[in-house]
Amino acid sequence: MQKTSGIHHITAMVNDAQRNIDFYTGVLELRLIKKTINFDRPEVYHLYFGNETGDPGTVITFFPWAKQLKGRIGTGQVGVTSYAIPIGSTPFWENRLKKFNVESISSVRFGEKYIKFNDPDGLQLELVERDEGPINHRSIGGVQAENAIKGFSGAILYSAQPHKTTDVLENVMGLECIGQEGNYLRFKAEGHLGNTIDIQLNPSVRGLMGAGTVHHIAWRANEEEDLLRWRLLLQDKGYYPTEIRDRNYFKAVYFHEEGGILFEIATDLPGFSVDEPVAELGKKLMLPSWLESKREELEETLPHVEVRVLEGDK
Repeated sequence: MQKTSGIHHITAMVNDAQRNIDFYTGVLELRLIKKTINFDRPEVYHLYFGNETGDPGTVITFFPWAKQLKGRIGTGQVGVTSYAIPIGSTPFWENRLKKFNVESISSVRFGEKYIKFNDPDGLQLELVERDEGPINHRSIGGVQAENAIKGFSGAILYSAQPHKTTDVLENVMGLECIGQEGNYLRFKAEGHLGNTIDIQLNPSVRGLMGAGTVHHIAWRANEEEDLLRWRLLLQDKGYYPTEIRDRNYFKAVYFHEEGGILFEIATDLPGFSVDEPVAELGKKLMLPSWLESKREELEETLPHVEVRVLEGDK
């Protein structure tokens, strides 16, 4: 049976590009690993944040566009994005969020303590201590390796039809159901990052796409041959996957599962260092070959953004 090892990346929509960079690189101290554009709307940035090397299972991406309307988190979406932090680092992160005036609360799910908070656009995030996953050795600002976010721990899916989403996770993506607690059903993949998926069983309000919501969740495939097998499997199961699309850093197919959530399956290869060295990731606007001739025009149109150390860390 085909099995994904977990989350490849998660993509969301926000309003302000600089505010987005300040929060994810300044407060959470992820690395801006790629500054490119939305291939379908080149006037909008596509920003990628992850660990030091941009490994699959660590990368959250954003389409920041000031003119888009505020969305509403609800069914048919990823409701909460969960990050893994090292064992013993919860007090550090509670203090750090407080220092940057980010309100947080604690909750317990499946015996694990979560720190829950929102980003500036209203995306719901949480941190949980996990042994699994390699240490992120990026040490800048106020976060050292012993506390640094490793990557995703997983996500909470807000499905309009939880039993249908359960079916696709188990019988298409190859995750294993490991238990139920209250209104949550938990699934696990075989990888070390992005491997824990919870489905909320009591559907909330219907989600509305817009700023402050997740656009899609992407699952890991190895390479293009593996992706072709996934596409055939989806067709055999009665889904309607897109053609394979080249996203420069991975190839991907997309499909809507019956709970309304947009799923993507993306290849680990070629990765984010295919067009710039690891040491230079995120420093320059990277464009696909077919838009390189419009570089000057795009650089004038796109807002100026930069990675900077926030005042609280100076």
